[in-house]
Amino acid sequence: MNEIILIKNGELALKGLNRMTFEDILVKNIRRRISAFGNISVRKAQSTIYIEPKDEDYPFDPVLDAMRQVFGIAAFTRALAVEKDMDVILKAAPKYLENRLKNAKTFKVESKRSDKRFPLTSPEISRELGGALLAAYPHLKVDVHHPDEVIMVEIRDYAAYIHGEQIKGAGGMPVGSGGRAAVLISGGIDSPVAAYMMSKRGLELNAVHFASPPYTSPRAELKVKRLLQKVSGYSGTIRLGIVPFTEIQEKIGECCPEEYFTLIMRRFMMKIAERIAKERGCGALITGESVGQVASQTLPALAVTDAVVSMPVLRPVIGMDKDEIIEISRKIDTFKTSIEPYEDCCTVFTPKHPKTRPQLEKVEEAERALNVDELIDRAVEGTTFELIDPQTEL
Repeated sequence: MNEIILIKNGELALKGLNRMTFEDILVKNIRRRISAFGNISVRKAQSTIYIEPKDEDYPFDPVLDAMRQVFGIAAFTRALAVEKDMDVILKAAPKYLENRLKNAKTFKVESKRSDKRFPLTSPEISRELGGALLAAYPHLKVDVHHPDEVIMVEIRDYAAYIHGEQIKGAGGMPVGSGGRAAVLISGGIDSPVAAYMMSKRGLELNAVHFASPPYTSPRAELKVKRLLQKVSGYSGTIRLGIVPFTEIQEKIGECCPEEYFTLIMRRFMMKIAERIAKERGCGALITGESVGQVASQTLPALAVTDAVVSMPVLRPVIGMDKDEIIEISRKIDTFKTSIEPYEDCCTVFTPKHPKTRPQLEKVEEAERALNVDELIDRAVEGTTFELIDPQTEL
């Protein structure tokens, strides 16, 4: 039995003359994701990627699970490849589909004939195979509107492929096809979701986390690493930089008006993250800010924080409410980790009455009490780095 995995790449088909570049990146990402499962051949043709195992006992189930998290895949399925001969198809299909059809009550057959040299049309293929399946499984009935099982036959260049309904993939663009960006990652709900969403658009991720011991604990850092580990299941390896932020926060607390604490802190974070991002070849910063969620996320406050950086700031959850963000966090399995009660540095020195409509000139005036460049230099020099992926021991 020549069983394979068929992968449909969806959105990439719209990329015109650049499509092959995107497909090559997707093939590379697929190979990297499943290389540990055994010897395979991966090839692409007609907006489809074919994974062909070379070992008889190839572990299909864990490979299919891995495919759910590969961005750029619209749909995938396990399929039987047979000779492009209707007699062969009619003989092979009932046996191959037994596990799907023996407990089903209704079914329908859909056919796609990409190879127009095949003598039967798509409706004729569906009719012939539908009759063979009814003969093999007399308990079945045809239901073209709401079937229990959808059986597919695809007549392509190299073979005919028989399979059940396709599994929905992660969608989006292949990681690495859109460049590289650095996400400012806290231990909250929003920033891991923002990281996931921009990785889905093809961005390779770096991450920057700000730690303020003794005000924040080692458990807070571990929490961030665990969040990134969840995201890395989709994005691949993430390079995490942990920035020592205690001195900066203490200086802000000593020298600046309380109502500006959070704004000035955010401006330092943006400057430091941009410095690290540029060193890593990143083209943008990513944050988890949502308009109006907290005092530092009003439009005037966002303008004040953006004023200190020159690279684009991507905010994929900017128009979402909390319930929408939480829904995604549950989907990617970061929510339970995000709500663990370990404070991050954003909750340190929080002002009682923060400015929601700050003026840039007054914030800059308040900052003049600090030696900004020296503080940033020491923070960047003290930053430690490590790589996070699904196999990282935490």
